[in-house]
Amino acid sequence: MSNNKNKLSAEQQEELLGILKARFEKNMSRHKSVEWTKVQAKLQANAEKLRSLNEMEITGGEPDVVDYDKKTDEYTFYDCSVESPKGRRSTCYDREALESRKEYKPENNAVDMATALGIELLTEEQYRELQRLGKFDLKTSSWIKTPADIRKLGGAIFCDRRYDTVFVYHNGAESYYAARGFRGSLKV
Repeated sequence: MSNNKNKLSAEQQEELLGILKARFEKNMSRHKSVEWTKVQAKLQANAEKLRSLNEMEITGGEPDVVDYDKKTDEYTFYDCSVESPKGRRSTCYDREALESRKEYKPENNAVDMATALGIELLTEEQYRELQRLGKFDLKTSSWIKTPADIRKLGGAIFCDRRYDTVFVYHNGAESYYAARGFRGSLKV
């Protein structure tokens, strides 16, 4: 990627920071001891991470701060949209799964999309952390980072929340559904 593609214009940065600040202030329970001014300073110093957050926003992820690591001085953002991000649904798990389909191929796959956005798929542990912050994926489901041994056998893992419980399921990695997308994380 060229440097210009990684950078947002001053106007785009201002607009995104306004959206993120409003979401941050509306959902203080997700980040009780975090100060917005410190988050904003970190973001303004890192154009590539701002671009990734903008892509998360554009694809419907509604990113928000969910953690601060004092040791590494990093803020963690997760997609906090109530349902799996709309702009990232109907994807199979990865490139290998996409190429294995003979017909009715989806347009994209979760792993490649996450890479293009500059984010990581949530792990099962991160997905469970997210669910402690609210109720997500009540009507949709989200692919999560699948362990290599499961993926090697052709499977992939996804999660959702039903009956006030987080469920972890398996499917063939090549499967895709209109109500299944993926959620990501980004460290800044």
